[in-house]
Amino acid sequence: MSSFFWSQVLILIAIIFDLASFQFKERRKIIGCFVIAAILISIHFILLKQWTAAGLMGVAIVRYFTSIFTTSKKMMVFFSASSIAVTSFTYMGITSLISCVGTLIQTSAAFSNEDKKLRQLTMLGTSFWLLHNYLVGSPTAVLMEMLFLSSNLIGYYRFYGKFGLNSV
Repeated sequence: MSSFFWSQVLILIAIIFDLASFQFKERRKIIGCFVIAAILISIHFILLKQWTAAGLMGVAIVRYFTSIFTTSKKMMVFFSASSIAVTSFTYMGITSLISCVGTLIQTSAAFSNEDKKLRQLTMLGTSFWLLHNYLVGSPTAVLMEMLFLSSNLIGYYRFYGKFGLNSV
């Protein structure tokens, strides 16, 4: 079987964790799902030889794990700087920039103190990754981001009502 095939299989498994993540209200459970999905997604990008995306997912694994225990803005700055460094060392064109922007937004999300802001920023960051995955030709990763975005919207609506104006 080809590397492409296995990369798509890993994304299918990551989808399960992504879909589950936003059906939790507790921030630690949401982020715990992100850690597992990020491991699988990083390997996916390695198999596709998308080095910036693989490196950014490697940073995301550590970032998400760290953000379970702290929402320190100093750590957010550290992981943002790490993401910019990875992007500059592995730069492969516009897709590197798109994935970096998505990562920077999701880094801000991971270190937010409240799950509502975490959800809002994650939706925005996911949009950049959706575009990235389309441009690098990974159909299952595009599906994953679409499902992740949908799951986030459903969870957001469940917990905050229409437009997030109601709180639970």
